[in-house]
Amino acid sequence: MADREFKQALYREFARIGSALASDRRLEILDVLAQAPRHVEALAAEVDMSIANTSQHLQVLKEVRLVTSERDGNRVLYRLADEAVLRLWLDLRDVAADQLAEVTMLTRSRALGPEGEEVVPAMEIAQLRVPAEVLVIDVRPRVEYEHGHVDGALSIPLDELPERLAELPRDRRIVAYCRGAYCTFAAEAVSLLRAQGFDAVRTDDGWAEWRAAGAGTRTREPV
Repeated sequence: MADREFKQALYREFARIGSALASDRRLEILDVLAQAPRHVEALAAEVDMSIANTSQHLQVLKEVRLVTSERDGNRVLYRLADEAVLRLWLDLRDVAADQLAEVTMLTRSRALGPEGEEVVPAMEIAQLRVPAEVLVIDVRPRVEYEHGHVDGALSIPLDELPERLAELPRDRRIVAYCRGAYCTFAAEAVSLLRAQGFDAVRTDDGWAEWRAAGAGTRTREPV
């Protein structure tokens, strides 16, 4: 194979990855799978697409080996192929944030909390540099907590929080975390907790970033 032919063939293969990533819906799917493996039906509900469309996008990702699948009874379970895929997604997201002013404009238009609010560095939580008087809560869906979470964190999904306020101490600071830098769950949880008189703050990042850094605790597969 001549040098030019080799290079064209090589870059053509590289471009297959780029092509698979050139879809906002497929990026959202990767973002959800960064939290935990999901069955197709649950994934479709999470990204607000039909099962058929979700399956088509998953097949595109599977063809270039960004995701893998396995049979789980009558259902199919999908997951990110490996940690390199997680890092690829996070790096793509970070490059977009650095290079595209539109990303900054969008995030500012959807402020995650009041200007000047205290935000706890996420890695301090993940590495357990947390005072004893602090309670860490994971406000992601329970299936994501069960797949992996920060050691010692209490699972209180955001939609359960209003009914579970009595479980929370009023003499300790509460630190909420969620999926990652662009997830609003923790900010919403903190807003609710503060309105009820709790001392609550959120982290700046979440599980996806911690997983990429090798922090946290993993447990069982989703059911």
